[in-house]
This record gives sequence, structure tokens and C-alpha cells, in this order.
Amino acid sequence: MRFEDFNEEKVYGLCGAHKGLDIPKTQDTPKGQDTQKAQSVSKAQNIPKGQDAKKAQGASKAQDIPGGQGIPKTQDTQREQDAGKTQDIEKERREAIRDTGEVSLHGRIHLLTVIGEIEGHDCLPGNSKTTKYEHVLPKLAEIEDNPRIEGLLILLNTVGGDVEAGLAIAEMIASLSKPTVSLVLGGSHSIGVPIAVSTDYSFIVKTGTMVIHPVRMNGTVIGAPQTYDYFKQMQDRILGFISDHSKASRERLEELMLDTGILTKDLGTILVGGEAVKEGLIDEIGGIGRALAKLYEMIG
Repeated sequence: MRFEDFNEEKVYGLCGAHKGLDIPKTQDTPKGQDTQKAQSVSKAQNIPKGQDAKKAQGASKAQDIPGGQGIPKTQDTQREQDAGKTQDIEKERREAIRDTGEVSLHGRIHLLTVIGEIEGHDCLPGNSKTTKYEHVLPKLAEIEDNPRIEGLLILLNTVGGDVEAGLAIAEMIASLSKPTVSLVLGGSHSIGVPIAVSTDYSFIVKTGTMVIHPVRMNGTVIGAPQTYDYFKQMQDRILGFISDHSKASRERLEELMLDTGILTKDLGTILVGGEAVKEGLIDEIGGIGRALAKLYEMIG
């Protein structure tokens, strides 16, 4: 065979036959501009455009979110927020009860407790239950200024305490412009008596007690006439306040205070339930139901 008889097709055919391979022809492969156009068309088919692209992205995101919605439900989110707020409010209520013995009843009535010993300018031991006047006085001012609070209910179970602090609390309660009701539970002794009578209306349970006795003083006492004059002046302040805010007369209160036949180790008188009502210190015998009903009646 001559050299000129070997053309391109024969050469490729021989190579392919020798190696057992099928070699594509050059005309089947796009070249130059045709190759670039083919690549552009291929890319264009895989990329969504305009609104179709946004829909495709939204659909892709929706598939990643449980429920397939892509947008959280407004009602469920609001419920979660409301539940969180409710838990925060309940936590604040528990802390207020634990720290100061205060709570708001449905927003209209504020409940204030006077328990243990009324603490004055000196701090009492940590194992003593106390009512601190520096907590009570600002709270009373807030109650007076808060338009949402329409009435004040005071629960008392106190052994008394500091005279100055007790009278300060009693004067603040008496000066409130909003309806106030007190309820004596257990006892309201000594300086607790002025606090019990400082409200617009007062209740005592049948087993509740009130102790009226002369002023006492702890620590060093100078045995001089001026000391006894000071005691007498303080005692007159207490008796004057009680008689001005109750039906008991000043003379009868002095008799009860200086009675020597009831207390074995002290002067004074113990009044139980109905006896406190009979003497004119308390308005009525009743419990929490009667106290709340009376307060709502006064609010109107």
C-alpha cells in the first residue's frame, strides 16, 4: 500500500480497531463559541430567576423548618410570651410575700401584714420574725399614689415592738385617703393596738387577743423625775391615738392599762375577741370573708 493511500479516517480506524476503542469524531464535539453557549444554556436551566428564584428559596427554607410553613405561628408565639410574663409575675408575688408579707388581690386591693415584732431603729436578731417600718412606710406611700389600688387590707398578728415605729405606721395608715380595713388574727398587743384601730373599720376573730399595758423600756433607765415624765408623755400619745380612732374613751383605756388584777407579772389587761369589741377598740367580730366583703362595700 502506498503512503498516499493512508488518509485520516483510515489511520483512526486502524488505531481504533487495534485498541478496541471507539473514538468520537471531531464534528460531534462543540468548539469555540458553540461550547460556551452550551455551557451557558446548561447553567441557565439550573438557576431560577426573578420571582421563581425567590419561590424556590422560600420552598427550600420551608423544607428545613419543621411543619413546612417557614413562618412561626403568631398565636403560639404570643402564648409563649404570655406564659413567660405570667411566670415572672408569679415569681414577683412569691418574693413579695416572702420578703415583706405583701400581695395585691386582683389589683384592686393591697394586702399588708404586720407580724412578729415591729422593728425600730435597731435591728433585731436574725431568728426573729419582724415587721420593718422602713419597708412599710414607702409601701403605704405607694398605695396612696397608685390609682389602680382602691383599698388596703391589713392582717395583724404581732406582739408589739418599737413605739416610735408603731405610731409612725399607724399614723400613715390613718392618713390614707383610700378605704382601709384591719383584721386581728392571733393577737395585736402593745403598740399593735394603735395599728389595729388606725383603719376605717376593724375586725377581730373570736380567739384573737389584744394586750393593753404601760410603756416599757429596755436598757439603762435613769431614775429621775424626767424619765417618768417622758414615759407619761409617750403613754399619753398612745392613748390619745387609740381614743381618737376607736370608740373607747381615754379614761377607760387608762383603767385597762393600769389594771393589776389580770397580768401576774405586769400591769395591763388582755382582751379576747368579743371583749375588744365590747370595750370599743374593734368594730366587729369576723374573719377574712367579712373583712374583704366590708372593704369591697366601702370601695363601692
